[in-house]
Parts: sequence; C-alpha cells; structure tokens
Amino acid sequence: MAAPTANLRVAADSATERIQPTILSRLAPLRVVAITIVNLGIFFLIWEMVARSGWVNPLLLPKASAMFSATYEAFADGTMWPHVRHSLTNFTVGMVISAAIGIPLGLLLGASRTVDTILSPYMWTMASLPRIALIPLLILLLGFGQKMQLTIIVLSAVFPIAINCWAGVKTVDPSLLRAGAVFGAGTFTQYRKIVLPFTLPFVISGINQGIARGLVGMLVGELLGGGGEGLGRMLALAADRFQTPLLYGVLILLAVMSVSFVQIMRWVERKAAPWREVRA
Repeated sequence: MAAPTANLRVAADSATERIQPTILSRLAPLRVVAITIVNLGIFFLIWEMVARSGWVNPLLLPKASAMFSATYEAFADGTMWPHVRHSLTNFTVGMVISAAIGIPLGLLLGASRTVDTILSPYMWTMASLPRIALIPLLILLLGFGQKMQLTIIVLSAVFPIAINCWAGVKTVDPSLLRAGAVFGAGTFTQYRKIVLPFTLPFVISGINQGIARGLVGMLVGELLGGGGEGLGRMLALAADRFQTPLLYGVLILLAVMSVSFVQIMRWVERKAAPWREVRA
C-alpha cells in the first residue's frame, strides 16, 4: 500500500504546484490595483499636508481635499459634464481618424522605398513642426469651433502613429521574410502573417504617443480655437476666476483620461498579440 500512497502524494503535490501559479496570476491585477491605491493615497496625503502647512501660497497649491471638493461640485451641479463630453468626443474621433490615416500610411512608407523617398521629407517636417504654429492658419481656413479642434488633434496624433508603424516595418527581420518566401508565401501573405504581427508593438507604441500628442492638441484647440466648451475651456475659466482647486481638478482629470486610454491600448495589445508579455 506504500507505493499507491506515495503516488497519490506525488500527484497531489504536482496538482498543488500547478494551481499555485494560476492563483498568483489571477491575484496579480489585484496586487497592482492595491499598490496603485496606496501609492496615490500617500501622494495626495503628502499634498494635503504640504498645503495645510502654509509653506506654499494656497493660490499656487490648494489643499487636495479642496481640489476634490471643487471637482465633485462641478460634476454635481452639471457644469463639468458638457465640457467632458465635448473633449472626449473630439479626442476619440480625432484618434480614430489619426489611426485610420497613420497606420496604413506608416505601413506603406515601410513597404515601398519609392513612397518613402517621396513622402519622408514632408513626414519629418510635419512631425517636428510645433502644432501651435498651425492654429492661426487653421482658424483662417476652418474658423473657430469643432472642425478646427478636430483638425489640430489629428495633425498632432497622426505623425507619431505613422512614424512608429514605418519604423516597425523597417525593423522586420529579413530572414523571416526569406523563410516565408521559401514556403511559398506571397507578398500579401508575408505582410499579413509576418510584417503585421512583428509591427504590432510599434503600432501600439505609436498610438500611445499619439494619445499624448493628441491631448496636447485637444487642449491647444480648446484654449485658442474657441467653441466655448471643452476641458481646455474649463482650464481657462478656472484660471481667469482664480479657482485654483478646480484648475488642479481638471488637470487630474486630464491625467486620468490619458492613463485610461494608454491602459486600453495595452489591453488591446494583450488581446491582439497574446504571445507577447506586456508588463504592468
């Protein structure tokens, strides 16, 4: 009876070893959430203590509790919602347009040396040009309002996306393409099976950079382009009225928007490329 008992013990130990990594992998997101909550809690606690100490002028650094209170009141009385909807709508539409233009353009630039030679000077020029310099021209062409704001978001976000896709195609290992050709894969099949999966991390990186640039373009458009709505408009109003707690609240809200969009893109990458490990 000793041998069957030993076999059962070994099987139980093996099952336990298999279960433990599964449990740990399921608890990993909770660990990240817990660390983030504690980290942010300490940050805002230090902020509150510094503001209450009187070392800094309250006009420059209000209490964190006052910031949260002012932001909550702006949402509760309905002041904030139209501005949030306006900015989110413009930003989302602008990013979708930027991705729809930038990804195919970048892949085309990487695939064709002729297209690369023709368009690369314009790409690098527009990528390095400060977007704020385009505002007077865009106002002249499109006037004040949503069209101008959408255009500046697209012009801010499309070039990082295209350039990253372009770089991704350029860095594909030629041996992979040769191997695909040996097994009879045509150009379209090589692009679908080799180039696109290899380029996917560059696409995600480009979109993340486009998110950061697009947010800047969104704020510039709302601050300078008129329209009367948007988080940029809220920033301007809070500054004009010396409502520093609300101004900081809008800045925190913009940071939350940026991080949320980046996390969504990381989730998309995990689903689209499960063979890649995306670390938190």
